[in-house]
Amino acid sequence: MEKENRVLFFDLLRCVAAVAVIAIHVLAPYRDQMGVIPDGHWLTAVSVNGATRWAVPVFILISGALLLSDRRPFEFGHYVQRRLGKVVVPFIVWSLFYAGLSGLDAQGFHQDIAMETLSNSPHHATYYHLGFFYYFIPLYFVIPFLQWLNNNIEDHQELKVWSLFVGLWLLTTTLFLLHVDGPWSSEIWLYTGYLPLGYLLFKKVSINRFTVAIAVLLGCSSIYLTIHSVVDLSAVKGHYSVGRWLSYKTLNVVLAASMIFILGRAFAPKLSGRAKQWVCFISKHSLGIYLLHPIFLWPMKAYGWHQGHPAWVIPLWIIVSGSCALAVSWFFSRSSKTRWLLP
Repeated sequence: MEKENRVLFFDLLRCVAAVAVIAIHVLAPYRDQMGVIPDGHWLTAVSVNGATRWAVPVFILISGALLLSDRRPFEFGHYVQRRLGKVVVPFIVWSLFYAGLSGLDAQGFHQDIAMETLSNSPHHATYYHLGFFYYFIPLYFVIPFLQWLNNNIEDHQELKVWSLFVGLWLLTTTLFLLHVDGPWSSEIWLYTGYLPLGYLLFKKVSINRFTVAIAVLLGCSSIYLTIHSVVDLSAVKGHYSVGRWLSYKTLNVVLAASMIFILGRAFAPKLSGRAKQWVCFISKHSLGIYLLHPIFLWPMKAYGWHQGHPAWVIPLWIIVSGSCALAVSWFFSRSSKTRWLLP
């Protein structure tokens, strides 16, 4: 039963994170329209944006929880095949595809734009959602060292060591939020901390009313502060401005992501049988949904099909693009010739 609940909890997190990622991408056309669209429309979109920044960090927390829990001896070949091979190769293929899509708009295909996008791909994503891989793939080179450390820590020292590590990391995320830069502002360091945090939240935090209440208090407070700060900063500057409040590398987003992680652990065992089936099915195709949904958002952005209040436009396009991406991912999974594209 413990194993079943544990797997289900990861599945549930992947589902909600996938939905939140789509929401962030759907609302993009509204963000820079301060003073152009009605204030209520802009505030709704900006609020959804501030309330969903935890989406990508949750995926990293899941990776940390799973990979640092693996106590098997490290095997280089197996690791490269299972981790790097299953991520890097599809990433390259989809980068090529989206470089082509970047040159397509309502007026037609612009080869020069596509080629320029492709030429910049070594240091810039070919499409907005692929930026995730530019900071996630380097973590695969860090994970073996964290696994080695975890396997060589004495059991009675494990909590202390990782708590000190995460505590130091949380301090640097705070400094980064406050624009106090230094060696601790390194991108790979600020993303690495999510890995042991995910492990601690998974292995060392008990789920009870107290821990859930603390997580909700800190998470909701951070989300409120995020939204309030973005709106206030934008009002002061007279245009959409976020500072570092929407970065994935800041304390406010870390607290929000931790809340979602804890809530996922708390609510997963309470799902009905039918809900569990859907959660497992969607989770299985969560990477496919992540990779494919921009294809189905393309018409909305190319033809301006986002007119209306974001309160209904955002959910509508989440359903449309998410459902279509899920269907295509499922279709690809049915053949060994295409399954590798969406592992």
